[in-house]
Amino acid sequence: MSAEADNRHEVPGKGDFHRREKSVCIRAIRVHPCPISDIAAALREGAAALAPVTDTPRLEAEVLLAHATGLTRTTILAHPERPLSPDERARYGDLLARRAAGIPLPYLTGRVEFFGLEFVVTPDVLIPRPETETLVELALERGPRTVVDVGTGSGCVAVALAVRLPRARIYATDLSRAALSVAVMNARRHGVADRIHFLQADLASPLRGPVDMLVSNPPYVAEEEWASLPESVREHEPRLALDGGPGGLRVVRRLLADAARLLRPGGVLLVEIGAGQGPEAAALARAVFPPARVRIHPDLAGRDRVLEVVL
Repeated sequence: MSAEADNRHEVPGKGDFHRREKSVCIRAIRVHPCPISDIAAALREGAAALAPVTDTPRLEAEVLLAHATGLTRTTILAHPERPLSPDERARYGDLLARRAAGIPLPYLTGRVEFFGLEFVVTPDVLIPRPETETLVELALERGPRTVVDVGTGSGCVAVALAVRLPRARIYATDLSRAALSVAVMNARRHGVADRIHFLQADLASPLRGPVDMLVSNPPYVAEEEWASLPESVREHEPRLALDGGPGGLRVVRRLLADAARLLRPGGVLLVEIGAGQGPEAAALARAVFPPARVRIHPDLAGRDRVLEVVL
């Protein structure tokens, strides 16, 4: 799975924020860990501390305070006068300091929503992005009975498909054993572990066809664009799930070869790609599958997002 600099991160355009402002913010939090007594003051303090690292500091402060106290956001907003215990203040101050240091919010809470489902995430997996929901929507339109999810990461695509396609048999692969552990956990949380077969593998190498569909959100950040990624992504999310090599399409080329081996006649390949990679990805697909129908689907922002190949 992947992320890119233009639209897949928490703070587009704020990846390399002013280091001095960030340093002062972190130091202040650690020296004076959340010197407040109630929810209202905690949210004011938190929003101010997080302003340098996110476009939604108040919202993130609410999420972190809910995580620190065990309360819902609804309760927090309804009771601004509620006092915080010393332990709650300490937990909240620690979370603020870590978020201000650039650690992505979902890694701090351990949760993220994707396609209407809540997923566990750890630093072993890429954080699911809303853009990847386009991949899931396109797959659901086809109603496949057998699906291979290559590079499953957190399992968000495989699990979302299994939940919506109760008759489908799904195979999910990942090179990372740690990532697969997270994916299995998410499959169990949503009651679909018995219909997803998880495999530690390099792409789809151990599998045999024919299957109806191959889906993947592979690494597609171009090697030459790595330095331009937001710091929170470069420093905290797994590079294995991000780096697509020179030009960003190294794994896409290999997926096209797997598709030729695995897909039945009429089968479908759906691969997430980076904004601007559409023309080259389509050309690669047409070179491998001259008679196939090849299409580039945009995401909701109108950017190139999914390569579709129908054999």
